[in-house]
Amino acid sequence: MFSNLLIIFGAKYLLWVLVGLVLVWFLRQPKEKKKRVLFLGAVAFPLIYAVAKLIAIFYYNPRPFVVDTFTPLIPHEPDNGFPSDHTLLSAAMAAVIYPFSKKVSAISWITAILLGTSRVLAGIHHPIDIAGSIVIAILMGLIIFQILFRKFNT
Repeated sequence: MFSNLLIIFGAKYLLWVLVGLVLVWFLRQPKEKKKRVLFLGAVAFPLIYAVAKLIAIFYYNPRPFVVDTFTPLIPHEPDNGFPSDHTLLSAAMAAVIYPFSKKVSAISWITAILLGTSRVLAGIHHPIDIAGSIVIAILMGLIIFQILFRKFNT
């Protein structure tokens, strides 16, 4: 019973814990670093989301409770499970923070993995949905950072 509560917390609310952590870290940064983080985030978040949604058009993965007909720990629509939006957002935050703070990014990555694992254990995602979200966020984060900060040296 307690383990189910932990899974539900991780699957539903861990994202908000991560948002709070990132917000506290962000607010403590110098003005110039804040500008760079905001710039990267403003470009990266929409592009990461767009790429994920584009891939989802071509790859449909029914949710586990649809395939195996069981009741998940968290009610959810029986739509495409790929990619996991919750994991995608948490991984995107970790990817955006990485160039600016390896320590906070590492904590964010651990949180993203725990969140994704919770969503699998809750029965609303397959592991490929979680892995796909993480890979999309990493690859797009790297590409966008290279283009914005390395190439143009802003």
